[in-house]
Amino acid sequence: MSELSLAATEINSVGTPMLWGVTIAGVLALLVLDFLVTRRPHEVSLREALGWSAFYIALPLAFGAWIWAEFGSKQGFDYLTGYLVEKSLSVDNLFVFMLLLAAFAVPAVLAQRVLLYGIAGALVLRAVFIALGAAALQTLDFAFLLFAVILLVTAVKLLRDALSGHQQEVDINKMRSVKLLRRFMPVVDEYQGTRLTVRVAGKRALTPLALVTVAVLATDVVFAVDSVPAVYGITEDPYLVFATNAFALLGLRALYFVLHAALSRLVHLSYGLAVILAFIGVKLGLHWAHGIWSGVPEIPTELSLAVIVAVLVVVTLTSLRATRNPATPEKDVVVDHR
Repeated sequence: MSELSLAATEINSVGTPMLWGVTIAGVLALLVLDFLVTRRPHEVSLREALGWSAFYIALPLAFGAWIWAEFGSKQGFDYLTGYLVEKSLSVDNLFVFMLLLAAFAVPAVLAQRVLLYGIAGALVLRAVFIALGAAALQTLDFAFLLFAVILLVTAVKLLRDALSGHQQEVDINKMRSVKLLRRFMPVVDEYQGTRLTVRVAGKRALTPLALVTVAVLATDVVFAVDSVPAVYGITEDPYLVFATNAFALLGLRALYFVLHAALSRLVHLSYGLAVILAFIGVKLGLHWAHGIWSGVPEIPTELSLAVIVAVLVVVTLTSLRATRNPATPEKDVVVDHR
């Protein structure tokens, strides 16, 4: 019986204090840059969105090349595979963001500000969940099994919803976060630019922008529960887990405007994400079992990368084929404005 079954996992990380400091400073600098870009509300042109998307794709790929050269092929594969998983899950985030922006009737000039608030909140939440995940791996010998169960349950839910034709919908009046805010503060009907609060008749009131921002942050919690165990299924290194999450999230603002029209055509995305999460869940389960009995095989990262790429290619092609005919109904988006 191996040491894993008797004690918690000892985590090895490439992240030195200096590297952590530089990375966090870089992420904060990019967030500040994005806030400066969105300081003046404006509609995002396709050219602007493509330019920023290219930047936020080139940057993590260049970082991955540096990881590969500096720390070796294993860490390089772990980073690239984890980044691909997180980027895939972030596309699903974008679809939910699209629903929320439509439900709250967010003006086009304010859309990127809402997305940026959501991304900043998601980064904070992911950092918290990553730290909790690392602590769990160090103190609980069944942490891998727990992560595996979370991913398998999520995969089953995604698959069940996809097979049943479940329509994703947003009724803002039923959202707990919105109900809670309205209980404590009044809300004005009209957007007031980028302001989250205004003073009405001498009293402070929330704007619709504050409501949609809180709603986006609330959905970030749900996505963090799925995404952090998923990337821990690729690598146990907290630094690489943080880097993959940060780079996947930072480019979402621009990617939203590039993929906005195409998101509704990805009708098979839920199937693909279900397969990917189930696969990583099995990988985590085998890793846990291998710690108890070395005869249990493990799934190498190279195979994981190949499977994830293959699944994403297949669901993208089948989605585009299924929605190629204008007569074919696209993925339904139901918004309740009551």
